[in-house]
Amino acid sequence: MKASKITDRENVIFILQDEIRRTYEARYDHRLHAILLVAQGMSSRRTAQFLGDSPRTIAYWVQRFEAEGLAGLADADRPGRPRRLDQEQIYHIEKALRRSPLDLGLSVNLWDGKTLSAYVKQQFEIQLGVRQCQRLFRQLGFRLRKPRSKIAHSDPSQKETFKKNSKAHKG
Repeated sequence: MKASKITDRENVIFILQDEIRRTYEARYDHRLHAILLVAQGMSSRRTAQFLGDSPRTIAYWVQRFEAEGLAGLADADRPGRPRRLDQEQIYHIEKALRRSPLDLGLSVNLWDGKTLSAYVKQQFEIQLGVRQCQRLFRQLGFRLRKPRSKIAHSDPSQKETFKKNSKAHKG
C-alpha cells in the first residue's frame, strides 16, 4: 500500500490545530487523545511533540485527569470580558470579508482594520477598535492586502527612462 502524503503539510497542521482550538468539543477530544497516548506509555514530552502542545500542558492535563477524572479535562470558565460578537455575527463578518467593501456600501476599495470597525458599528451597533478588527482578520484567516502603486503596473520601457542609471537616461 502506498504511503499517504499531505501536500502543504505545515499549512494543514496549522489549520487543523486552529480547528481543534476553536470548539469546546474539539479541545476536549484533543485532551482525551493526549491522555490516551500517555496512558499507552508515551512520555509527556513525546506526546507534546506529536500533538503540537507544550510538555507542561500535557503534564497539566495528566494531573487534572488523575485528580478529577474526565471532568478534569473539560474547559473551565475562562476569565475575562465576554466576547462582544457572537458566532452568528462572526460568520456574517466572514462572509462580508469575502466581498468588496464597495459592494456593502462602504466608501473604500479594500478591507483594513478601520473599515471593518466601521462595518461592525454599522451592522451590529458594536464598537470594535481597529487593533481588535485586525486580530479578527487574522483569526478568520484573512490577511491585509495593500494596494500597489501605479508604477508597479506601468510600462517597463517607460520606467526605464526615469531611472537615474538607465541607458535611456544617459543618452
